[in-house]
Amino acid sequence: MPPETVCEKEIGKSIRIPEITLGYRNKTPATARIKVDSIPIAVSVFLKSWNKRTFDLCEEFKFMLLNKALDLFGILTVGKGGIDAVYVDPRLIYAAALKASATSIILAHNHPSGTIRPGKADIILTDQIRKGASTLDIELLDHLILSRAGYYSFREAGEL
Repeated sequence: MPPETVCEKEIGKSIRIPEITLGYRNKTPATARIKVDSIPIAVSVFLKSWNKRTFDLCEEFKFMLLNKALDLFGILTVGKGGIDAVYVDPRLIYAAALKASATSIILAHNHPSGTIRPGKADIILTDQIRKGASTLDIELLDHLILSRAGYYSFREAGEL
């Protein structure tokens, strides 16, 4: 019989700790991946991922996962909100990016009001996500605000 562990001595019974394993498999061949090497391409791909019926109704927050070659791994929705706000937990973005071995991300959310100018909350969230991603060696390439009137790019505006 193996010797008692510290935990067994302290509480009188063994504790099973589940093992965590990391794994990721991209089922899309590298040759079939979309290359997101410009802002217009990113805008187009994001718009195709949006539900047209809810685009002007409520805010949604999505992000793209990319590799060093700017190949698109996928798009995830991390927040659905109300008419003029959406809650986003940056930890979900980081977790997905790390799991997918992404080296860069592009954020996007819609403004049902039609305005494309970022609000104070948009600016604060972008900076928060950029700082956290940088710590993990993941580059935030852009944050896009989309509406029927067009788009706003934090990168083009010199804010990233």
